[in-house]
Amino acid sequence: MQQVEQILSEKPLSSASQAYFAHAAACSPFFARLLTKYPTLVTDLSEDIDQRYQSEDVFALFKHVKNLSETEFLQQIRMIRQRLMARLIVRDLNQLADFYEVVELTSALAEAAITEATAYYDQQLQAEFGVPLSDGGEPQQLIVVGMGKLGGRELNVSSDVDLIFAYEHAGQTNGPRSISLQDYFTRLGKKLIAALDEVTADGFVFRVDMRLRPFGSEGALVCNLDALEDYYQHYGREWERYAWIKGRVITGPSAALTQLIKPFIFRRYLDFNAYAAMRDLKTQIQRDVAQRQLSQNIKLGRGGIREVEFIAQLFQLIRGGQIPALQIKPTLSVLEALAARDMLPALDVEHLQQSYIYLRNVEHRLMYIDDQQTQDLPTSPLYQQCLLNMMGLSDWTTFLVALSTHQDRVQAFFDDTFKEEQRQDLVEENAIWQGTISKEAGCAWLAAHGYQTAQATWHLLQRSRNSQKIQQLPEPSRRRFDQLMPLLMREATLQHSTLPDTALLRTMDVLERVCRRASYLALLTEFPDALNLVVKLCSASPWMAQYVAAHPILLDELLNKHTLFQRLNAAQLKEELSRVMQQLQGDVEAQMDAIRHFKHGNILKIAAQDLMAALPLESVSDDLSALAEVILQVSVDTVWQNLAIKHRPQPQFAVIAYGKLGGRELGYLSDLDLIFLYDDDATNAQDVYARFAQRLSAWFNTLTNAGLLYETDLQLRPDGNSGLLVSSVHAFADYQLHKAWVWEHQALTRARFVAGHADIGAFFERLRLDVIRMPRDAYALCVEIKQMREKMRQAQTIKSGLFDLKRSAGGIIDVEFMVQYMVLRYAPDYPVLAENMGNIALLAHIEQLQLLADVTDLGLVANAYKAYRTLIHQAKLQEKETALPMHEVEEVRATVIALWARMFDCTRED
Repeated sequence: MQQVEQILSEKPLSSASQAYFAHAAACSPFFARLLTKYPTLVTDLSEDIDQRYQSEDVFALFKHVKNLSETEFLQQIRMIRQRLMARLIVRDLNQLADFYEVVELTSALAEAAITEATAYYDQQLQAEFGVPLSDGGEPQQLIVVGMGKLGGRELNVSSDVDLIFAYEHAGQTNGPRSISLQDYFTRLGKKLIAALDEVTADGFVFRVDMRLRPFGSEGALVCNLDALEDYYQHYGREWERYAWIKGRVITGPSAALTQLIKPFIFRRYLDFNAYAAMRDLKTQIQRDVAQRQLSQNIKLGRGGIREVEFIAQLFQLIRGGQIPALQIKPTLSVLEALAARDMLPALDVEHLQQSYIYLRNVEHRLMYIDDQQTQDLPTSPLYQQCLLNMMGLSDWTTFLVALSTHQDRVQAFFDDTFKEEQRQDLVEENAIWQGTISKEAGCAWLAAHGYQTAQATWHLLQRSRNSQKIQQLPEPSRRRFDQLMPLLMREATLQHSTLPDTALLRTMDVLERVCRRASYLALLTEFPDALNLVVKLCSASPWMAQYVAAHPILLDELLNKHTLFQRLNAAQLKEELSRVMQQLQGDVEAQMDAIRHFKHGNILKIAAQDLMAALPLESVSDDLSALAEVILQVSVDTVWQNLAIKHRPQPQFAVIAYGKLGGRELGYLSDLDLIFLYDDDATNAQDVYARFAQRLSAWFNTLTNAGLLYETDLQLRPDGNSGLLVSSVHAFADYQLHKAWVWEHQALTRARFVAGHADIGAFFERLRLDVIRMPRDAYALCVEIKQMREKMRQAQTIKSGLFDLKRSAGGIIDVEFMVQYMVLRYAPDYPVLAENMGNIALLAHIEQLQLLADVTDLGLVANAYKAYRTLIHQAKLQEKETALPMHEVEEVRATVIALWARMFDCTRED
């Protein structure tokens, strides 16, 4: 230390710089040795010690290492490393740099050194052997992949670098001494390793670890992409998927390798098998920690750095294939993305980030002591004091308390994430499922637990277990299915909405539909709460059971109860869906699947709230309508971007909704009544928008692996099916004002703009109001609407003695026709009636305005309308007919019929 003090006293330093260097030397024996060996470092560092370097500043340090002898090159890259390390130590320990600066510059140092060393020795080898060429004559380069923290740009200050070497295609060099590319790149790889790893009088650059390559230490040092693909297809293990999450090409062409490795890392489906794989990996690490007595290791020990990384990477492995935004490298960025998508609570993520940064800072300080790759807490008093000085603490106990606080927090979150649920005592259920008890005993247990058809249930379970479908499952899936069935039998007895027999039967259908997808069985095994929700939903509604069975990816939505029971936010939904579509830009098939998954997931959320949280029908319809609007809005933008021939960046085009969507009364099974309008003077506008409308219609109606988006009905456009698929606003206005039938004006009363160009939407609304408020002959209007309804009744067939809630006399259609008649008749005098506010609100206004001589029935009719809608909604959830015995609705029906008779007595003036 005296030497350091003497060196510092001899340099013309400011008092601040003196203090910075002295504090760093007092904390870090390694830094003190550097200053003693290279006194000029003091002058070099003091010139810009207050300046924060960026990655490009680090790369600039290497611009002078070209065209040197090999000895000079190796010396220079080591001196750059020593200079940068000294700089980071001074800045970090004096709180001039934060964690992000340290890992960014350390990673940049590794990238620059690898890039320059590869280029240096490639040039050297080409001079001897010629240019490396594929068999097709294409130049080849060594591909260096940075794994681990280098791949994530979060490298430790004294870490090793985990590398994998590859090249694209087999071939030969073209020099006089031609060699195979396997030989060539093996030589280059060995030279690169030596350049970084060998310790000389000037130290080393980075320790190099090549054990992550295919077949580990026993495998070839470098391989071409064909061999790499064959390895990961046939021999790749789960821990290698975990390792490759952070894999990033440092130098060499990256596109082909990225395309090859991405499907290995990120499955197209939700991969809940990752829980067991990651748990096994952690168990192996814990066993190794115990054997090597590494309990004081802040990386591998309890609540350590690795546990935070495991949490982040678990979600990446499970969901990365579905959510491209999770296919990123840095741990902190992954946690941020999980919080942004409500996959982890924001407060928990904030705490995890704080603890991760604290542990990483401690890790760096352990490495600053002696430039060793260590994460073990020091045992010597001298090194303990060094660490305390760096941490700004006075005693070891205080440090251990602070460290333990962060470790406890990480461990608690890790244990909660990876916990294995304690299984209930399901001895009888398991025995019934396995058939290891007698039929009599099994049926007695089933009957005692509420099963009404115990014998039928017994036979159902035995047939299922012995079925070819279950017997032929892979062993891991079979074990999981055997775990789930007893739990399902118990859950079925706890349902209040239906009999255990029904709950079991419906949920078994779901499980048997998804049993070949191991990931879904893993999800329900890992999360019994999700199974509980599945049973509740299936018990409440056979339609819901069929919906989940048809779209098993929805099971993932059941894991987050916070978002499952949260009302939809249209703005957030649009932002989320737009982001997904943008990320998948260029892959139309993937976009079509993603938007369908998005719809199905949100339908499930609405249905869960409907069935389990008693969400009012009006709210259900509002949310279903809002969801459809968001999908329409994003679809217009996405399909236009995918259109090959277009004449402007954004379409001057609008989507108008009629019917249920127009009136915000959408149901789970409703189709979308739409028309398309455009306002564009371009000469080819009609052709472009016609093609666009066709693509948009196909976008919705095409059945993909993810199902159907929506069925759309475009028959309400001018001239119906014989008319143009898309109309100009002027042609549409002319049609509505001069050619449209009365029934088309009736439909217009509940039409509205839902997507596309807002100016066209505003034009449509003005036109709609003008049309509805046009003066009409009251008698002619009455007669025409009455005749239209009579034609509809004549064309329909309803079973005698039944009342069709929608179509029968006194049903929903009659209420709608009465409201539309009153709107078209009285809107010229009472403009408020032209507003698209819904039938219930319009009936209230008609009553308030006293437009009928006797308004007492209007409230009863409004109640009837609500009751009809509720009954239809419930019938569809239960997959029942929407026709009831006449006597069950006689009183309500009579009220509607009576009002209809008075209103459509077209011989009277009133």
